Amino acid sequence: VGPVKATFKGSVTLSDIVDGESYKLSGAGKGGAAGFAKGSAAVRLEDDEAGTKLSYVVNAKVGGKMAQLGSRVIDAVARKLADKFFENFENAVAPPLADAAEEIKQEAPKKGWLARILGWFTKK
Repeated sequence: VGPVKATFKGSVTLSDIVDGESYKLSGAGKGGAAGFAKGSAAVRLEDDEAGTKLSYVVNAKVGGKMAQLGSRVIDAVARKLADKFFENFENAVAPPLADAAEEIKQEAPKKGWLARILGWFTKK
């Protein structure tokens, strides 16, 4: 952050797991002279018309030189990284648009006289 460069070593744990509903993600890291960071995120999954809605609440603490010199920047960077993470996550788990369009096409009822006639020949 800014003029402070550091490598952090840390750990992340999952707890309070309610399968398919929620969990808590906690982490802590130390960056030597740069300081420390620790925090947690309460993650909740809910059914939604479009699929699954993921919401989260984050608590974070930083200390040391990093906090003294970059406290404003840290919040903005954290939000940007979270947004990028969930954008990448959605791209990784969502079906490609072409596949989704093909599925919709296959599930849509055929209309019109030509489609009905073709349907007679394709029935098994």
